[in-house]
Amino acid sequence: MRHQHVLTAAADGLATVTMNRPDRRNALSEAHMTELIAALQDAGAAPDTRAIVLAAAGPVFSAGHDFADMAERDLDGMRRLLATCTELMLTVQRLPQPVVARVQGIATAAGCQLVASCDLAVAAEDATFATPGGKGGWFCTTPMVAVVRAVGRKRALEMLLTGDPIDARTALAWGLVNRVVSQANLVAETEALARAASRGSLGSKALGKRAFYDTIDLDVEAAYAHACEVMASSSMTADGREAIVAFLEKRPGVYPPRR
Repeated sequence: MRHQHVLTAAADGLATVTMNRPDRRNALSEAHMTELIAALQDAGAAPDTRAIVLAAAGPVFSAGHDFADMAERDLDGMRRLLATCTELMLTVQRLPQPVVARVQGIATAAGCQLVASCDLAVAAEDATFATPGGKGGWFCTTPMVAVVRAVGRKRALEMLLTGDPIDARTALAWGLVNRVVSQANLVAETEALARAASRGSLGSKALGKRAFYDTIDLDVEAAYAHACEVMASSSMTADGREAIVAFLEKRPGVYPPRR
């Protein structure tokens, strides 16, 4: 499918979905988010996709919501826009493959939310992250949902209440990103992390990713109950049996493409 605001590419099992509104600093209009959802779902449904990189064209990852797309909306229109944004964030986490954000420049408000929603993230040294609503009159309430789950309560509240940006090294220390690299190495390092995160059985990884998000907010007993059932059931799959046999036979496991 051809998109107006999104570019897609795939090579050797790695799909790259690129936000392509550099003139608008990749601001997330409703149309842009709708295209992103479709592109991510298409990439996730492709049988040869092992991992997905979420990237951005131009010097900025994403400046957040497109205020020009918001200014004339009534309450129902704003609800629809934010529901689309929520669908985008949940789509990233519901995809069976690892999704890795490749971040340069700024990732602010809903752009920061998007980084926090990705499974993994690699940032260039010049990247900055912010939830700037705390500086003005419109608090970053929906970005808060993802950011607090990435960095924890005190750090999230510092970002939310002050609205001040944090640099890439702080984002790394706080757990918002996994790697900080030079701009020259950003593409290669993001691809390397995506490939490392997607080796082995794709079926097993899909079950594990789903269980991660299903259990992360449960109390410990409920989390163990759910995880035990998932792990027991997955041991009965072909890939689960192969993992056990390969270990006993002291050889690498052999896993076919995603079924």
